[in-house]
Amino acid sequence: MLRIHKPPMAVGAVAIAVLPLIMGRVPALEHYPLLMVFAGIYCLLTIGLSLLMGYAGQISLGHAAFYGIGAYTSGVLTVHFGLNPWLCILAGALLAALVALAIGTPALKLQGHYLAMATLAFGIIVNIVFREEVRWTGGPDGLIGIPMLSLFGFHFDAIVKYYYLVWAVVAGAFVFSANLLQSPVGRALRAIHTSEAAAGAMGIPIARYKVTVFVIAAVMAALGGSLYAHFMNFINPGTFDLFFSIQLILMIALGGMHSIWGAMVGAILIAFLSFEWLHHFGEWEIVVYGLVLLVVTIFFPKGLAGLPKMVTERIRR
Repeated sequence: MLRIHKPPMAVGAVAIAVLPLIMGRVPALEHYPLLMVFAGIYCLLTIGLSLLMGYAGQISLGHAAFYGIGAYTSGVLTVHFGLNPWLCILAGALLAALVALAIGTPALKLQGHYLAMATLAFGIIVNIVFREEVRWTGGPDGLIGIPMLSLFGFHFDAIVKYYYLVWAVVAGAFVFSANLLQSPVGRALRAIHTSEAAAGAMGIPIARYKVTVFVIAAVMAALGGSLYAHFMNFINPGTFDLFFSIQLILMIALGGMHSIWGAMVGAILIAFLSFEWLHHFGEWEIVVYGLVLLVVTIFFPKGLAGLPKMVTERIRR
């Protein structure tokens, strides 16, 4: 049973609120709010992926496709049609939901590596569309001129302003997911993860719940993609490729698939690894990611979220 304790949530909220103020006063940390913007966007994706993989037990190797669908929907509709960015964000989430419903209904009937290959193929196909539809997406060169967000005359034109916007959305996604997991739906998802046969024998509509959580994860990824597009004002297909899907899996594996908190911690750590600590390795960066995944899988199978319990058990022994 997932338990959300209010004191730690309050501490986390206060820390997120004051972090930019503290970092802005330390010259060596001035760029950290920028990294935390990307970390927040990644948290949106990993929260949804944690629901899908950690709680429902379904594999997705093409989650970056939904991230790209949200980004390109916002980008294309604002750049080519001049629509309101907020409506475009909703359109991106809706399109991702419809695509997830269309893809998930047949694909989630598969299990194991068959499901992994199906989602992998989906991600590759979507990325090819991004690259080949040059007229709309800009092709490999990318799409430029995506407008920044504004609300009632307030422009999110500074990193700190966007930081608070992104983390407000993350907080909403976290609260929604926590309540979902403590509802009968959450218990059904855990039952499906444990044994689909047993869950079916108990009368749980397995197919409906699996598709539902797949759609929820896709919508969260699309929201993250839209926020990314309006923050960068530029997108290109390389951001939404297979490697990023693997990075997402590494995030939740590092933090802990069976914990929303863990998935968020993993997302923050990988964001800092990607933008701050691993750029010195150049082409060897992917090797470092592989080593991290290998070490976590062997020595910390439940991720960082399971580390306190593992240490406690060893002390008792």
